[in-house]
Amino acid sequence: MQNKRVIHVVGTGTIGEPLIGLLLDLRSHLEVDEVTFHKNRALLDDRAKVKNLIRRGAQLVVSDEKRPEFEKLGMQPTYDIEEALNQASVVIDCTPEGMANQHKEQWYQGLSSARGFIAQGSEFGFGKMYARGINDDSLVPYEDRFVQVVSCNTHNLAVLVDTVALHDESPDNLVEGRFVCLRRSSDISQEKSFIAAPQVGTHNDDKFGTHHARDAWHLFRTLGLDLNLFSSAIKLNTQYMHSIWFNLRVKYPVTLDEVIEKFEANKYIALTEKTMANTVFSFGRDHGYFGRLLNQTVISVPTLTVRDGHEITGFCFTPQDGNSLLSSIAAAAWLLDPDTHEEHIQFVTPHLFDEV
Repeated sequence: MQNKRVIHVVGTGTIGEPLIGLLLDLRSHLEVDEVTFHKNRALLDDRAKVKNLIRRGAQLVVSDEKRPEFEKLGMQPTYDIEEALNQASVVIDCTPEGMANQHKEQWYQGLSSARGFIAQGSEFGFGKMYARGINDDSLVPYEDRFVQVVSCNTHNLAVLVDTVALHDESPDNLVEGRFVCLRRSSDISQEKSFIAAPQVGTHNDDKFGTHHARDAWHLFRTLGLDLNLFSSAIKLNTQYMHSIWFNLRVKYPVTLDEVIEKFEANKYIALTEKTMANTVFSFGRDHGYFGRLLNQTVISVPTLTVRDGHEITGFCFTPQDGNSLLSSIAAAAWLLDPDTHEEHIQFVTPHLFDEV
């Protein structure tokens, strides 16, 4: 049992469901024997996706008391929660905000056999914050067992800062970074949370504004950096994509051509001549892996401008859950094989676009 390599996913929502599908496709790359997933409620309208995941090879996990409810609806569980957790090599928690920290106290902290645990998005305090391509070097093998993959917009914000202000520059090059996260109201897979008109967000953090800049600060803090970041957010009545307006002031002068060259050199960044979210989203649906863009961000080149050589402004699009999915898979590969994980995630390279 202990020799089996098992990745266990908790939750089947907007991150959990596509992640399970990706892991099933990548079993040979990751050298994983089994993928299991925990479903909390037996719902008739979820039956199709659950049965399809089972058909593709995933093993359903439910609590003992709910097993009859799932079986009644034709969804056959393989394990109960305790069995699944005890055999898991890596657990990826994709439950709504606040639940992963509860599960950490309830389940994960006592599981010495598992190599590590991953939480999603805004699960602040779960573990070391992580974004693929940003702070991989900060991960300490066999010590960082709890990892928090930052939100999709935080991925976007962080790669902008890292590429323009920090890469090949001294750490003091960033004077300040200001961001407005233009958030889609709900995912296309969600039935609730859509809004009728733009809804402005509040600044709950005096220093950072919203959690996006706060989480990015903590992400870079793992590298010993203390950055001047501030973000605002507004929710828009669309289901397509998040976008971000960014304004980066840098110490050392730069030209627009140099900024574009920096973006082009980063394999996690895609450039586009498009200025509408629906056309970027459509490209991802038609050409992306599982219909998703795995890049950290898509920069709209026509919107870029450099003022007085020190102020870089523009708009970009956030590839929804794509960047979070990539970081989740990379973190899982690292937890499984800290020394050789890069070999196991080379599959991603053909799915990172230079241009959208």
